[in-house]
Amino acid sequence: MRRLPNGKRRWRARVTRHAPLPAWPGLLAGLFLCALILGPLAAVTWRAGGGGWPVAADWAALRFTVLQAVLSALISVALAVPVARALARRRFPGRGPLITLLGAPFILPVIVAVLGLLAVFGRGGVLNDLLLWLGLPRVQIYGLHGVVLAHVFFNLPLATRMILQGWQAIPAERFRLAASLGMSPGTVLRVLEWPMLRGVLPGAALIIFALCLSSFAVALTLGGGPRATTLELAIYQAFHFDFDLGRAAVLAVMQLALVVAAAAPALRWGAATGFGAGLDRVQRRWEAETPLLRAQDAALIALVALFLLTPLAAVVWRGLAGVADMPAQVWRAAAVSLGVSLAATVLCLALALALAVLALRRPWIEALGLMGIAVSPLVIGTGLFLIVNPWADPARLALAVTALVNAVMALPFALRMILPRLREVEDSHGRLATSLGMTGAARLRWLILPRLRPVLGFSAGLTAALAMGDLGVIALFADMENATLPLQILRLMGAYRMEQAAGAGLLLLILSLALFWAFDRGGRDNAAV
Repeated sequence: MRRLPNGKRRWRARVTRHAPLPAWPGLLAGLFLCALILGPLAAVTWRAGGGGWPVAADWAALRFTVLQAVLSALISVALAVPVARALARRRFPGRGPLITLLGAPFILPVIVAVLGLLAVFGRGGVLNDLLLWLGLPRVQIYGLHGVVLAHVFFNLPLATRMILQGWQAIPAERFRLAASLGMSPGTVLRVLEWPMLRGVLPGAALIIFALCLSSFAVALTLGGGPRATTLELAIYQAFHFDFDLGRAAVLAVMQLALVVAAAAPALRWGAATGFGAGLDRVQRRWEAETPLLRAQDAALIALVALFLLTPLAAVVWRGLAGVADMPAQVWRAAAVSLGVSLAATVLCLALALALAVLALRRPWIEALGLMGIAVSPLVIGTGLFLIVNPWADPARLALAVTALVNAVMALPFALRMILPRLREVEDSHGRLATSLGMTGAARLRWLILPRLRPVLGFSAGLTAALAMGDLGVIALFADMENATLPLQILRLMGAYRMEQAAGAGLLLLILSLALFWAFDRGGRDNAAV
């Protein structure tokens, strides 16, 4: 309170001098992340005695990696925009389960999904059988176009969900105002939707680009030869065939440099849209109620569902025959995978929330979170093996290390979903909360976590499903007793027990979808999405 010149008194809100949210958890998370990623890379480089200059094959792998990653990111995002718009504008029975099913390809284990794609687009697949019946030439899935097709299959659902979250963040009151002003669909796109897309698309494209940089199983199965070698596949060849740790370290640095170079412009262009806060009402799109737009949206949703769900149906059909004949090791491996998945989910959300809070003050922290997909998991796993081996048996730490690496691999997705929403919450309600003295744990409990609930649920579901289907680090550490379900499937395939492997693959698909649905539904419960 202070006295004014006319003698009257004016009350001012007492604002706390303490920071609304502490920065030290984010600092610890950042240091932990740097140590976990850069430490193994340094260990591999030191053990190799340093690396040399890239050879011609390395530059060829770099060119192919960039080409397929750019094409995959652009096509995925370009297709996801109209699909997300159609889902945002329509409410229909079964919409929630359909959105969950459309996300299934991204959380499928890569090998299982590739088998599904081959069942549809391969030489003896459904599409080629139909073309042969029509008297048309067969299509070839191997090569650059096959790699891009598989990456679009995997990443289109992720891009759609990320863009759909942006549409749902626009307050319903803005669309109500647009309808009262008589705005056409084109005007709504220009005034409301394009500013949102300008903030969301760069981040979505960056995530998909970085994912495609680390493509391994897709390039291995669909590349079609040495001319379609990615950096990740070259790293695997350097480890597995030549045990050339120096070359593997050089390739890993090249991959890291690519992601860092792409992160700078994407983070700069991904600005906040500034729509302000709403009353959390369900959106209604009056400008899109014409029969033509309804038919257009229905056709888009149907075509994408056909493209994404047909390979999924092929996986289910082939797996049904082997479910009853699965050995006991499969069920034990499923329990192990569930434990690893839940541990990775808790750790990933803790790291993402801490880094997101710090990124409110230091925006460059978001680029630090991308390091999880910038460095090859094979390099991280090998480096951790070299660090742990002199002190303990790596097999005893196999599950803990697998959960740790899976949490870091999923961190970029969680951070990219949480941070924009956290910025909106602070922009809309942060000043009021600060004036009320709401800081620290109280601010987190009463202001932030309730409004982050949908994105936290989606991030948790995504992390749990990805960790459930991961086949990477566990292959470097595991023994016969600590096999996860994907590793057990690989062993069954290696023993030519294909029906049992297909049944285990179906079990893995069911568990991954169940985890994703449970966490995502828990986050969206009582919220209109």
